[in-house]
Amino acid sequence: VQLVESGGGLVQPGGSLRLSCAVSEPPFSAFTMAWFRQPPGKKREAVAFISWGGTTYYRDYVRDRFTISKDNVGSTVYLQLENVNVEDTAVYYCALGSPGSSWWADEYNYWGQGTQVTVSS
Repeated sequence: VQLVESGGGLVQPGGSLRLSCAVSEPPFSAFTMAWFRQPPGKKREAVAFISWGGTTYYRDYVRDRFTISKDNVGSTVYLQLENVNVEDTAVYYCALGSPGSSWWADEYNYWGQGTQVTVSS
């Protein structure tokens, strides 16, 4: 199983960015995908996840700004970031877990390498 993120970079406050996570050889026929982030000096935390059926879940502080989605076959998951602020600066990771996975990092078995998002003027 490989998860490969892309799309990170430098963005100005108020700007937008789209992160992608390509999944190769998923280990389960159905799975949950999540986006976590780890700001400098802080713990890794999930910001959004999407169930196999397509239901989405968000932290309050990214709701209405971030959108998680996936393609029809579930091989690529996206995180659209809108109206970003400096607090969104972090390494963003995608993660794959069994269908019951939710907010907790230890529920996810597979991780990407991370992509840096820096919000700065």
